[in-house]
Amino acid sequence: MVLDQEQILDYLHYLKSQSNTPSSSYFKHTVYGLSLAYKVMDIKRGTISLPSIKFPKRLPIVLSEREVKLLIKTPRLLKHRLVIAMLYGCGLRRFELLNVKLQDIDFDRKVLHVREGKGRKDRYVPLGHHLARGLKTYIRAEHPYIWLFNGKDNTGQLQRFSETGVQWIIKEAAKSSGIKKHVTSHVLRHTYATHLLEMGLDIMTLKELLGHSDITTTMMYLHIAQLDKGKAFNPMDKLYSRGN
Repeated sequence: MVLDQEQILDYLHYLKSQSNTPSSSYFKHTVYGLSLAYKVMDIKRGTISLPSIKFPKRLPIVLSEREVKLLIKTPRLLKHRLVIAMLYGCGLRRFELLNVKLQDIDFDRKVLHVREGKGRKDRYVPLGHHLARGLKTYIRAEHPYIWLFNGKDNTGQLQRFSETGVQWIIKEAAKSSGIKKHVTSHVLRHTYATHLLEMGLDIMTLKELLGHSDITTTMMYLHIAQLDKGKAFNPMDKLYSRGN
């Protein structure tokens, strides 16, 4: 028995409507497989309308201010504390942190020049007093070469710090501090954006600091930040605050 196109599409729409049958991954690969089959069979896509694949919209994990302070102070080495502090304090992506050179730090203006971020765009972000002071102490003590954070290869030669090294620092700090949330470098970036909004920064300035090309990407943080105006609250707090 050969199924016609209408029967195939009916089956795909049925799969899409079933949240637990059999899985989103199965549905995705079924659609991709059929698309390839139609291409091989030289069937024009204009005559076929495969169901679109919708991905779940998950809000990112965000740390509290207390958790950020705890995470930063937990590592024993100053270098490790500053890796975490730079990711949070400047909202850097992991590869942006690893690309920071000593020449990119302007202590006079207290700004960091982020070179060739996502989309190969440059931007400046504030360092502030605390990060600038910490970086000066670290540079005097560690004497990094070219890159702000150096590592060593198998022969002991200095090179740029590794991504796995950054991941290890964050993982160990989260575990040692007792934070139960799954903390990654991008969680620190999400936390940076959310905290800045909660501290009063406007959305357009945040867009520039994050290096986003589209404001809609930045607006995601409006769904996470607990802003004073119209701030959500639990009705239980109001219910029992009236002394009833």
